[in-house]
Amino acid sequence: MNRLFILVLGAFALGLDAYVMAGLLPKVAADLHTSESAAGQMVTLFTLCYALAAPVFATALAGRPAKTVLTAALLLFTLANALTAVAGSLAVLLVARALAGVGAGVYSPMAAATAASLAGEERRGRALALVMGGMSIGTVIGVPVGVLLADHVGWRGTLWLITGLGAVAVTGVALALPRLAATPPPPLRERARILARRPVAAIAGVSLIAGVTSLGLYTYLAPFLADAGGIDGTLGAMWAWGLGGVAGSLLIGRIVDRTGRPYAVVTVVLLLLCLSHLLLPLAAETTWLLAVPLGVWGATGWALQVPQQHQLIAARPDQAPVAVSLNSSAVYLGSALGSALGGVVLASGVAPADLPYWTGGLVAVGLMLHLVLVRMPRPAHSDHESRPEARAPESVTARE
Repeated sequence: MNRLFILVLGAFALGLDAYVMAGLLPKVAADLHTSESAAGQMVTLFTLCYALAAPVFATALAGRPAKTVLTAALLLFTLANALTAVAGSLAVLLVARALAGVGAGVYSPMAAATAASLAGEERRGRALALVMGGMSIGTVIGVPVGVLLADHVGWRGTLWLITGLGAVAVTGVALALPRLAATPPPPLRERARILARRPVAAIAGVSLIAGVTSLGLYTYLAPFLADAGGIDGTLGAMWAWGLGGVAGSLLIGRIVDRTGRPYAVVTVVLLLLCLSHLLLPLAAETTWLLAVPLGVWGATGWALQVPQQHQLIAARPDQAPVAVSLNSSAVYLGSALGSALGGVVLASGVAPADLPYWTGGLVAVGLMLHLVLVRMPRPAHSDHESRPEARAPESVTARE
């Protein structure tokens, strides 16, 4: 398990990089003499490139040793952050953030698949939880530290910190990670089938919806708090959400491993996520009570992807990086959509205090998709379904 912490360090750097730029937005805009809305596109580009890079490069690089792919992805991520730190114009900044998103999009699903392979089936859930926990800790602890550091040495100092973390991680992967056997690349038609098969597509669809709801509400947390509870500032709410996220991402692995029922775990997590959103407006007027749904929202939001990845790896163990990359892409594409759709909902006249009802309803849709499609039996008469490898997705629910 010690080798897994090398992968966790890389995930920590990714989590910090993905979320800290929003906190640095005013400083970046002022330094580059541009508007905050223009500078904010660096967040959009990072997220979109992350979402698009994950499935494309996982397919293109299938068959390459995991160590090679992880090293190359982290190297690109690290160099892109160094370029971000020295960017003197908005154009250079946007290119750098796009490249960092590509590196992150390649690394994240490959790190998850590699961690699962190193840990073995019995400890797979804990291994996936460690990688996800690295990202959540990078968000919860790294982001406040990064913003605080920027107050003293400027936003570029925070980017140099991320660059340093990336350099340590890439060195660790190159020197200490074993050279695992490469998975033979699937033919083009089989790649399309991997992404189109019902369990894989349905699981990724649930992850997409979860991404939309989480960032759709998180982005507009400040106006929600002000409208629903008259609360100025988001620091306390973000800590409650973030601490819940750390707890959820670290504990979920043990739950999955002990129960051996990732499908059932996803069902419970989605139900709790839905309830936490719906309870937010009711609890907003009482500060201590508000911390409860915020913490549950953070815990379930971060915990969801571990059993989701577990299901995908069980569904396609022969092409785990390709399947997991689709899920990773769905999460980040959903995040990009969520921020935009949340703005559209509010612009249509919906009060910020009512936004959690919309996101909670969307989680309920995701829960129905999970209940109906992930477990739905597939036709036995299909030619390609009759092959042994085509029946692999049924192992996702066989223990349920």
